[in-house]
Amino acid sequence: QVQLVESGGGLVQPGGSLRLSCAASGSIVRRNNVMGWYRQAPGRERELVALISVGGSTNYADSVKGRFTISRDNAKNTVFLQMNSLKPEDTALYYCKLTFLPNYTDYWGQGTQVTVSS
Repeated sequence: QVQLVESGGGLVQPGGSLRLSCAASGSIVRRNNVMGWYRQAPGRERELVALISVGGSTNYADSVKGRFTISRDNAKNTVFLQMNSLKPEDTALYYCKLTFLPNYTDYWGQGTQVTVSS
């Protein structure tokens, strides 16, 4: 079993920055995986924000390219999301996800709230 715990959310003014963290624990060692961040705003579907492989390959949603940076510390099984130049439309509940490959088994965190407002 795998547990994911997010942290780092909060209230920030437009143009500000936040850094989210997600620590994974459990049966992870030597298992190929992709970690990522998703978000869900009220009344909207959950959407992909960014993904990162064990090797460091990344993928971003067009809406966050150039503003958000995903990274990971494989030794600590932790993924980060540095969010800069935040906009009110970035307001959402942000979820961490870990996907084991090749069978695509998913694990989700409980979510951390990000609110961008003046």
